[in-house]
Order: sequence, then structure tokens, then C-alpha cells
Amino acid sequence: MTMHGLIMDYQLNLPSVLRRAEQLHFDREIVTRLPDKSIHRYTIGEMVARSKRLSVALQKLGMESGDRVGTFCWNHYQHLEAYMAIPCGGGVLHTLNLRLHENDLTYIATHAGDKIAIVDDVLWDLFDKFRAQANFKHVIVVRTAGKPLPPGTIDYEELLAGVDPAEFKYLDIDEHQAATMCYTSGTTGMPKGVLASHRAIVLHSMASGMTDTLGLSEHDAVMAVVPMFHANAWGMPFTCLLIGAKQVFPGPHLDPASLLELMAQERVTVTGGVPTIWLGVLQILDDNPGKYDLSSIRAIVTGGSAAPRSMIEGFAERHKLHMLHSWGMTELCPVGTVGTIPARLVGQPKEKHFDFQIRQGRPCPGVEIRARNENGLVPWDGQSMGELEVRGPWIASGYYNRPDAATSFTEDGWFKTGDIVAIDEYGCLHLQDRAKDVIKSGGEWISSVALENALMGHPSVAEAAVIPSNHPKWAERPLAIVVLRNGKQASPEELIDFLRPQFAKWWLPDAVVFSDSIPRTSAGKFLKMALRDKFGDYYCEQAAKQPAT
Repeated sequence: MTMHGLIMDYQLNLPSVLRRAEQLHFDREIVTRLPDKSIHRYTIGEMVARSKRLSVALQKLGMESGDRVGTFCWNHYQHLEAYMAIPCGGGVLHTLNLRLHENDLTYIATHAGDKIAIVDDVLWDLFDKFRAQANFKHVIVVRTAGKPLPPGTIDYEELLAGVDPAEFKYLDIDEHQAATMCYTSGTTGMPKGVLASHRAIVLHSMASGMTDTLGLSEHDAVMAVVPMFHANAWGMPFTCLLIGAKQVFPGPHLDPASLLELMAQERVTVTGGVPTIWLGVLQILDDNPGKYDLSSIRAIVTGGSAAPRSMIEGFAERHKLHMLHSWGMTELCPVGTVGTIPARLVGQPKEKHFDFQIRQGRPCPGVEIRARNENGLVPWDGQSMGELEVRGPWIASGYYNRPDAATSFTEDGWFKTGDIVAIDEYGCLHLQDRAKDVIKSGGEWISSVALENALMGHPSVAEAAVIPSNHPKWAERPLAIVVLRNGKQASPEELIDFLRPQFAKWWLPDAVVFSDSIPRTSAGKFLKMALRDKFGDYYCEQAAKQPAT
């Protein structure tokens, strides 16, 4: 007979997070850079009151339990209000990715069944391309001063002004009820919807704030550069409200100089974004030594793709800034591992620290990992590679209305990530590649990520992507596509020679192609699918041009 503990059945839901923020953190600041670059400031207490108004207003517009409400917004305080108002009113927050094509957005909003949309007026032209096909019942517009309201829409501020926050009632929502919906970018087929429960978000927020993950507290000032429309800004808005940290939102101004100015001005302590953002920031810092006071920053979190060692070392050696590597996915709400320096490395030489920092770290408490290849589960030896599988309390168990996607899960319930990794004896993850991008040459695996990050350590290289290109003899060989820094030169032979001491001979690219730019996904990652379409037969084409012997 099972003996149960005598513990309250307390629901882990977002209303409890909002209530805690209202009671304990009401005086903490929320800062937004508006489209005109002016600064808006208010407190968590003011945010809670406005979130309550919005929640009631949405219910009056017809939002019922489980209804999806789409947001099409940059990172700012009104978007944060929607983050809490929608799920605390029983609805499902659905962040629409403004960097996707209008056809994808039409599909996503329709597939999700979005009933209401909240839109920035600075994004209206983009939104207007798909709003009719998506068939929203109501469209609410966040307006900038002096701009006219599009016909047939509702002004956000006027909507809030017409509601008494006293009408809001805290709901004790079942923790298993859906709170947010995010769609994958659709690089391997139609986008798939991930439904996160209230419980998942609360547990993810608790784990994210722990000392050996992001280590956040009420004393921090956090700036999420990663968009709120992408994987819930890595959960940072929810985590910050739970623990009471100051939040700084950059709005639409994501250029490196604007980010640096805001970080210095607001004394940001923790910030997070993809490596391409930080490569631009590092370039500005290198070109303007001493211009920005970033002494308050204790962690620059990077994720979304593997960060090159040269960038991690550049921030540390030249600017005394610590980069914190992480890994996650939309299906993980999204954080899975974080690379906080382990106790065993304390007092070790800095090279040992850098060796660790180029990896993606160990699983957050609550997340389990393993990797599998064609021979079964791989050993944790730091060398054997396999596809990463994960499970845990904030990891998806399926996709919304997509029974065809069941192959993404193992028979015993683990999620198959599609990432090729090695795991060392301490459980530290080292991302090698995406399964679709790993290069299989003569039956052996080559990591494109390792080659890319090494190439970006060359002083003339701004960006580098490595893809598998079909080869008449070896099936596939690595091909490097390189963007040079302004005013810099390098030959293909020089770049391949630069790699030679770091890799086995058979890993080295057979050719280097120079390009003005590398296409990116909506999340800022290299769009390798486009590169494979263009260069996938490069070696075969070159071989065909050779005269017969």
C-alpha cells in the first residue's frame, strides 16, 4: 500500500507568480527603450495593476479558458503585461515570431486557432500581410505617440483605461493547464506547436534562478536580448518576476551600440542572446576600448548555437566579461543545460576554464540527458557522439495537434532533440552538430560546429559556416563558407592551414568559398538549409569540370 505525504496540493501556476511579485517585489523597476529611443520606467507593482486590467479586458472581449491570444511584439513592458495577463486569465499566450515569412505566420496563427492578437504598431505592415487569412476576432494595437490607429482595431491603452483592476480575480488554475504556446522555426518541415503548462513554466523559472544555472536574485538587473517572441525569451521574463529582478527591455533597438549603451546606463548584471549578437558587440568593444562601462555585468549568457572559443576568450581577455554557455530548445521551455564553472575547476589555469566554457554545460536540476547512435546509448567519455535525448518536468511530451510528429519521442518517453553531442564523465554536454548538418565522410562523422568555431578564431574571419557537400568519392566532405572582416584578406589555403594543427587531416574542408553574408534563421542561427541548397553539390560540380584523364 502506497503511503502519501501529508503536504498541501498547491498549484504551481502563473497567478501565484503574479501574486508573489505584487506582494514582495512591487518596488523593483522595469525599463524599456521605446521605438523613438526614449526610456519608459515603472515598477513591478504598476506592471501587475496593468496586467490585471488587461486580463479582465481580454475576458470581456471573449477570451475563455484555453483560448489562444497571439502577440506580435518586440521586447517591452506591454509585452510583459501580456505575458502575465493572458495565462493568469486562463488563456494561452502565443508569441508569434515576427521574423518568419507571412505564409508561415498564416499557418501558425491558423493552426493555433488564435482568437485575439496584440500587435506593435511599428510592426503593423508585417502583421497586415497575414492578419486577414488568420481571421483574428479582435486586434489590439500597442501604439507609439502620434501614430494613427489602424481601422477596425483596438487601442491598447484605451482598452486598459476602461477597466477597473478591482474586477480581476486571482484564479487557482490547474497547474497542468496550458499557459504558453511557441512554434518551432520549421527548418525541418512545417512549424510545430509546443504547449507549456503553468507547472512547467514555474518549475523552469525556479531552476533557471538557481545558483548553478543563471544564479538570479532580486539584486540583479536582467536584459533579455533574445526576443520575447522566440522561446519566451529563454524564460527570463517569468524567472525575473518570480525572484523580483529588475528587467531591462531593448525594444526594437538590437544593434550592438544600442545594446551596449543600455547595458551601461542601466547597470545590467545578466544578459542573454545568440552568438551572432555577441560577435557584433565584441567588435564594437574592440573598436572602442573604454567607451562603455560594463563593470556591473557578471554573465553574458549565450545559446541557440555553439559559441566560438575566440569570442569567449575575446570577452574575457580583452574586456573582463564572462560568457555563460547554455543549450536549450523550444521543446524545453527552453533551457536544458548551463555551463557554470564546476568546483573541480576552481584554481585551475584559465585555459582549463576556456576548455569548459566552449561546452554547453551540465543539465539543470530536473533535466536528464543521454545520447544514442546506431550502436545504442553512447558512453559518457567526452568523445563518443550520438543524438541527444532528454526528459524532465518542463520538456514537451508531444506537439499540438500533430500526431504525425510522434517520431520525435522514444518508446520510453524521451524527447529526441536532433542535436549530435558528446557527453563527458561529469555529464557536461558538448554540442557537435545538428543531425541534419553533421558531415558523414567515408563513414566517419565530422562536426561542422567545431570547424566553424575554429575558423572564426582567425583574425580575418567575421563569420563561417561549414556544410556537408556531396563528394564523388567520400559521399560528403566539409565545405566552408566564409565572410571576411571589413578590410581583411585571407586565401582558402591560409584558412585551411590555420585549421591544420587543430584537426585530423580528414576533418579539414577541401575548399573555402567566400561570401558577403551568411543567411540566418528567424532565431539568428545560420540557415544551413539555404547553404546546402546552393552548395550541396559543389564538389561534384567541381569534379565534373575537371578534364578527363
